[in-house]
Order: sequence, then structure tokens, then C-alpha cells
Amino acid sequence: MSSPIKDARERVRAAKAIAVLTGAGVSAESGIPTFRSNGGYWQKYRFEDLATPQAFARDPKFVWQWYEERRRAIAVARPNAGHEALVAIERRAPRFTLITQNVDGLHDLAGSQNTIKLHGDIWIVRCLKCGREQVDRSELTDLPPKCACGGMLRPGVVWFGEMLPEGAMERAAAAVKASDILIVAGTSAQVYPAAGLIPLAIANGSAVIEVNPDATDFSDDVAFALHGPSAEILPQLL
Repeated sequence: MSSPIKDARERVRAAKAIAVLTGAGVSAESGIPTFRSNGGYWQKYRFEDLATPQAFARDPKFVWQWYEERRRAIAVARPNAGHEALVAIERRAPRFTLITQNVDGLHDLAGSQNTIKLHGDIWIVRCLKCGREQVDRSELTDLPPKCACGGMLRPGVVWFGEMLPEGAMERAAAAVKASDILIVAGTSAQVYPAAGLIPLAIANGSAVIEVNPDATDFSDDVAFALHGPSAEILPQLL
């Protein structure tokens, strides 16, 4: 007997090229709060005070204290079944690209290989003086941290009002255009330009599989709208 899950699974199995777009909902099931849901970060804080270049220039220590709190919480989180299912899909697909809005590195920890990080990486620090970037997973106690050159370090994430990493959106769009299937998991589809990848896929004839607990603005337009937690639904696509 046919069902949306079964039909979606068959499409995934037959696909030659798969693109995936993930959002904060995928990480939420590993215990990392989202930003916009009830109890999310922006319910407690103003993004203007924590996630803009102006906020950092005004009070870098305060911003770093918040990011270091996030880093400590993320450090104890582990990939969930949704992350692991995407790794399994990547290993089976002839071509696969994972496009993520998440900065926590859980996709990397799970074993994902071909990943485009649209919003940066919280484990990268960047020097405002020399521009050097480096991975730093240590506990940062002397805030704001300093580079070896003496310059101040900032989190390697994309703040409101900043450009995405150079070439990231172009590579993401190219992967979506070349895909047979776009899996959209754990995102409210409200943050652009990432959300624009969904109508791009539809316009290019890709079958879009939406995996999210709630309906989004695109639920009526996608090929499969599978409502539920990604940690439960994604493994069923294997």
C-alpha cells in the first residue's frame, strides 16, 4: 500500500543527485535550542544585542560571553538519528550536497562530508586585525579572546546584516539546480536567502521533500510534506 513516506523513500532511493537543506530543528533534537520557536534564543534575547557587527563593536565581551555559553552547551550535544540518516543517504547517493544553516558542527561530527555552511561555524574564530581563521574548540575564559597578532577574535558565524561566506550561496544554488531531490529538514523556511532554495528546486523540477513538525509557507507546493521530527522521519527515508 502506498504512503507518502514510502513514496518519498522510493524517490530518494532512485535519485542520482540529492541536495539537503537543514535548519535549527535538526539540532533541536540534540538539545540545542532554536532561535524562533517558543523557548528559543530570540524569545529570551534581542538579536540586535548579540548577533550584529554593531553589537560586537559596542560590547565584545558581552557578545562573547553569550557565544561561549552556546559553545559550552553545544560541546556536550551529540548528533541524533536525523544527522546519522543524512550521512547514510550521502554514502548511498552518487551525488550529494548538504546545505546547512546550522553553525554547531553536528553534521561534521556525524560524518557528513560534502557540506556547505551558509551561516558559518561557531567553532571557528576570526581575527579582526589580520583576518586569520582557525578552529578553536577550547573553553575560552579570557574574553574577548585575542589572536597571536594581538588582534581581537570574533566568532566565525554570520551575523544579521553580514554577507554569507563567499561563494556559499552560489555553490548551494548550483547543487539544488543539479539535484533530482531536495530534502528540506528542520527549517521554518523563513530565513532568506536559504529559504529561496526551495522555490528554486521546484522551478527546476526537483522533487522537494519537506520534513518538519509544522507546516511552512512551502508545504502546499512541495512533492512531499512529511510532518514530524527529523530524527524520526529522516531515518524512514533510508
